[in-house]
Amino acid sequence: MKTLPLFIDGQFVASQSQQFIDVTNPADNSVIAKVPCATQGEMQAAVASAKAAFLIWKDVPVSERARVMLRYQHLLKAHQNEIAETLSLETGKTFDDAKGDVWRGIEVVEHAANIASLMMGETVENVARSIDCYSLTQPLGVCAGITPFNFPAMIPLWMFPLAIACGNTFILKPSEQDPLTPTRLVELFVEAGAPKGVLQVVHGGKEQVDFLLQHPEVKALSFVGSVPVGQYIYQQGTQHLKRVQAFAGAKNHMVVMPDANKDQVINNIVGASVGAAGQRCMAISVVVLVGESQAWVDDIKAALAKVRPGLWNDKDAAFGPLISPKAKARVQALIAAGKEEGANCLLDGSDFSVEGYENGNWLGPTLFSEVTPEMRIYREEIFGPVLCLVNADSLASAIALVNANPYGNGTSIFTASGAAARKYQHEISVGQVGINVPIPVPLPFFSFTGWKGSFYGDQHAYGKQAVRFYTETKTVTARWFEGDIPAGPNMTIHLD
Repeated sequence: MKTLPLFIDGQFVASQSQQFIDVTNPADNSVIAKVPCATQGEMQAAVASAKAAFLIWKDVPVSERARVMLRYQHLLKAHQNEIAETLSLETGKTFDDAKGDVWRGIEVVEHAANIASLMMGETVENVARSIDCYSLTQPLGVCAGITPFNFPAMIPLWMFPLAIACGNTFILKPSEQDPLTPTRLVELFVEAGAPKGVLQVVHGGKEQVDFLLQHPEVKALSFVGSVPVGQYIYQQGTQHLKRVQAFAGAKNHMVVMPDANKDQVINNIVGASVGAAGQRCMAISVVVLVGESQAWVDDIKAALAKVRPGLWNDKDAAFGPLISPKAKARVQALIAAGKEEGANCLLDGSDFSVEGYENGNWLGPTLFSEVTPEMRIYREEIFGPVLCLVNADSLASAIALVNANPYGNGTSIFTASGAAARKYQHEISVGQVGINVPIPVPLPFFSFTGWKGSFYGDQHAYGKQAVRFYTETKTVTARWFEGDIPAGPNMTIHLD
């Protein structure tokens, strides 16, 4: 049985903890590793190492920091398949889905390699007579990240490469449910030439998270996860005077106009709703059928009925199991609630299993029609392969429905009308909008911009906003005297 190490002060070390958490294969719930809950002493050692390393790393030329990221992205590409296999084993994702998880992280590392231009300040000459003003972008210090189970490669790579490229040091607390993938990411980061102490990895649960939230040397903290935990992270982090970005829940709507291409719409509905077993914060969990598109329900049902979950190396499997028995039980309870509250269950995947892997966390595609906003399956984030169909009589009523939802992570509209698309993108109160694109996750030179109850904080993940999150701006006003120095004090605030 493999016991995962911590990574502190440039070395993988065996934890002295007496508390361990089982890491399981979701396909059969067999235990594949154990992860330690780091002790208080180990947590303190990680912070101390990161603080000491920051004093050196912040003065390393930005071009040298960029070269570390260039070498790192090269290694990640070379090992993409290997990382994806590990990721599939501990999450249950299909191999192609796991490769996509790794690749979206690689894209952020590529963006971090462009850090020199991202950290450029601004200059204005002669803001007053012979006085120049310019800004400098400088790192914060020790930063931390707490990552979820559903993207164990992509989301850690959202965080530590950009933070470190900016000149900070970083403490990563990955999900205890799938820590094997982040451990491999760290091994490759060391191979890329990352200096000792710039990255630390600690494991555990709430106690270790609270330590990072409360420690005064941790200046900024990034979190991705559920709503109640995200609210807690934001409240506790800001209460302890930290910068916090907390990405929380979602209820993403796809609005389907009757002029959209039906085949294109249905193909996108299937992948966006049950891909990755619905365990994506950007999954489409509600489809709003507008006007005559309400006649497409049977076609949507037929398309969803054709897909099935399976093992990660099953080329015919559309998606894998849920992450844990607890997650499966929660989704089953919500499916039962939908039936009890009067939604029409057209497909029920509650009792699905895979031959030979009956102990796995399997759920098949589940489809509800006649869903209303009062129902639990509409109000709550399901995080499973469950799709709700809602009817709307017009685009205006569809917009009102989406805007009334407390979440604002992502949404999309499928239409052939530029006017409808323009109206939707302008009026919708959601941070990320797709037009004939079902899951509008932006590439890294933009930022991941969830709104409302989907995000707590000011600056979002990756892109320019992440650089601002991980840095401070210093403004310098400078004058150099030539010849005679003016006599007497200047008693005003004016720059003369």
